[in-house]
Amino acid sequence: MAAAAALAAADPQPTVPQAAGAGGPTARRDFYWLRSFLAGGIAGCCAKTTVAPLDRVKVLLQAHNHHYKHLGVFSTLRAVPQKEGYLGLYKGNGAMMIRIFPYGAIQFMAFEHYKTFITTKLGVSGHVHRLMAGSMAGMTAVICTYPLDMVRVRLAFQVKGEHTYTGIIHAFKTIYAKEGGFLGFYRGLMPTILGMAPYAGVSFFTFGTLKSVGLSYAPTLLGRPSSDNPNVLVLKTHINLLCGGIAGAIAQTISTMRETMKYVYGQHGIRKGLYRGLSLNYIRCIPSQAVAFTTYELMKQFFHLN
Repeated sequence: MAAAAALAAADPQPTVPQAAGAGGPTARRDFYWLRSFLAGGIAGCCAKTTVAPLDRVKVLLQAHNHHYKHLGVFSTLRAVPQKEGYLGLYKGNGAMMIRIFPYGAIQFMAFEHYKTFITTKLGVSGHVHRLMAGSMAGMTAVICTYPLDMVRVRLAFQVKGEHTYTGIIHAFKTIYAKEGGFLGFYRGLMPTILGMAPYAGVSFFTFGTLKSVGLSYAPTLLGRPSSDNPNVLVLKTHINLLCGGIAGAIAQTISTMRETMKYVYGQHGIRKGLYRGLSLNYIRCIPSQAVAFTTYELMKQFFHLN
């Protein structure tokens, strides 16, 4: 989820002035916020769809669903289609798409706003401003989309024949009616924010640093001209995937909360609790971040954001 926005972490690349009437700076600024919104949202959706089966497995295993709690990651990936059909691996993904599109878009736009504010108003620059802006953007996106994530998790936890909710709208109505109204959608928000802040910040920092250093010291080897602006260098696709995966792995490592680890270890031990949760997170985050970064880079060019 931090991946879609983190591409903006790299220092802005120089652009060449355009001739008047030929798609110059004024034309490029038209609906810039909307194009940025679409780029971040599309990248987030592509990334999450890629790892949707793993997201479903994560929910089932970490919540210890009684149908699958005795299985491992790959055994559950095989068991879900047998019990619920192959579409069972994508249960809850519709709600995820409704959530992740605004999440990616809000995070990207918030990052740009916070980065500018931190640099111009607070006088902080360099790597630190990426870390700060990324953390704040991640928290902003979480707060705005948390109710959708709660509904997505509730739907993903259901198994065939044992449905508490018939769909997204029904889940919203039921939670609102039975769990305290509007505040019911924000249960568990604080741990999520505490986990997202370092994750988003480190993701911005890592990818932005890898991108800027790589393009500065090995532009020919690692970079290529952007399709929408030949005077702007972007990472080659396979390098982009690699940097995104590295950023995801590092961010996942650093953002793991000590208290959560202690709780899961105490309740379920290393093999059935902590190990299964952490190993699955790594399996998920690396392809997710890689796809998000790469898709966003392509969307930046498609929507002329360079």
